[in-house]
Amino acid sequence: MLSPLPLLSAPPVAFGTPLPLPTSHPIWPYQARFRQAAQTVANGLFDALDEDLDPYVYLLALPLTAAGRSHNDLYAAAEFEPADSAVSAHHFARVLERGQALQLAHNWEFTTDPDVESEDMQRRKQFGRGVRLAVQEVLDELDAADKRLSFAGWPAQIGSFAVMPVLRLNRKVYNSYPSLQPNRFYTDGRQLPHSLIQAAILRFNEDCIKSLTEPEPGSGLLIRPRDTDEIIRSAGKLFMDTPAQDMGMNPAATKLFATCNTISSLRYEGAEGVGKLLLARRGHPNLAEVFALTCPTPLTDYRAVRKLLEMTTSDVSLLADGENVYALGRQIGQYDAAREDLFVISFVNHYAWEFQHGGQVLMRAHYGHPSLPRARLNRTKFRRDLRRTFQLTDSAKVEKLWDVVLEASRQKHGTLLVITTEALAEADRLKLQCTLIEPVPLTPLITRLVTAIDGAVLLDPDAYCYSIGVILDGKATGRGTSTRGARYNSAIRYVESSPYPCLAIVVSEDGLMDVITKDSTLDE
Repeated sequence: MLSPLPLLSAPPVAFGTPLPLPTSHPIWPYQARFRQAAQTVANGLFDALDEDLDPYVYLLALPLTAAGRSHNDLYAAAEFEPADSAVSAHHFARVLERGQALQLAHNWEFTTDPDVESEDMQRRKQFGRGVRLAVQEVLDELDAADKRLSFAGWPAQIGSFAVMPVLRLNRKVYNSYPSLQPNRFYTDGRQLPHSLIQAAILRFNEDCIKSLTEPEPGSGLLIRPRDTDEIIRSAGKLFMDTPAQDMGMNPAATKLFATCNTISSLRYEGAEGVGKLLLARRGHPNLAEVFALTCPTPLTDYRAVRKLLEMTTSDVSLLADGENVYALGRQIGQYDAAREDLFVISFVNHYAWEFQHGGQVLMRAHYGHPSLPRARLNRTKFRRDLRRTFQLTDSAKVEKLWDVVLEASRQKHGTLLVITTEALAEADRLKLQCTLIEPVPLTPLITRLVTAIDGAVLLDPDAYCYSIGVILDGKATGRGTSTRGARYNSAIRYVESSPYPCLAIVVSEDGLMDVITKDSTLDE
């Protein structure tokens, strides 16, 4: 095992070398700009997952000290960006010392090939992991009674400090999503995510450490910050490493995320793939084989697996061990979710699938884009959006619109509702690309009828409908996303271009629901 590294990088600070004391001067000239750029990336990433996560980023700078420093010297030199972060420096007085202890406590495996990674680089990584864990221990203790949770990033040496980002998220929202058991690691010590949010945090930290190790971080843009959708896709890939490792597979070779995306995208004789794939080692006590395949089919033989999926029913699924489909069978008995060795991939419809465990959906993927298993629509958020967009506070009108939206959400082929204060004028303007109707208050029955056809339904805040089957217009915008369909992107174009207060509710075929307001398009 590698001996612990006393400092993050060479040359070490010799014992007796004066260390910087607290000062109003920054550790490096661009630290404020770097933090602001990291905050912008975090806003885009976590707002896309759930805007109520409310991310906040600050920087923690730990002095790289040698042994023998006094307790006061240690905590006095700790710094923050912004300087008024509501954390006391003395809490981090012994984290470097604790980090070294954690290096010895963890049996992390490292490559022995010097052509792949030098011993010095391995020591630096080992030290970084120890320090990150030590800081996380402090943050967990500080957050015990807080409404937020804090997540330590990776440290990078800047001058005589180890600088790391700390991300804070809303505790209640974070904990509202199901997850696997925490504190999981690859054999080399890297953290293994237990949820999609955790995977997004790890990807965010990766981008931060790449930027922090560049010359003069923050002097320009972050190293070409990745697109939000790209980071989320990368997080989805990372999260699917967890079931692969739990089944004893090599996550890098299994590539479950890409495999599930490809299988879900294939049709068989024109039909979309619907069915379940149960992932577990062969002989699992909660699986019973209906019949076995003489020659197991590799999961990477996508078309063959898609063909086999056609034989599945509501209670008979494909059985796979992470590499091959070996049988058709069903789940039996009472599965102990604490085992975490039986996972479900549910193919919902074309290019849409879910990752499930213990009867709970952990992640959804639609056209290769992962998302959290959010409720179809949050009632509180909907009321807030109505109030913000239309200053609508009349509870009777709000409830009427809510009933309309609930009925529209049951439309299995998806639909689009547009609420605007100028619904009558807009219906007249778009009369050549819609079907005009006599103004009528929407009831559940009428809503079910008018959402059965393609196109948007145009209504006002009083729930009166003026036109159906509307083909929306709008100026081209950079706010759309290629991972969502035409219905979603046309709604964004219309809302962003409209001179009137308006709000769109998009119901996708896979059950996703989005409320699009001018504020939400500006925040993206």
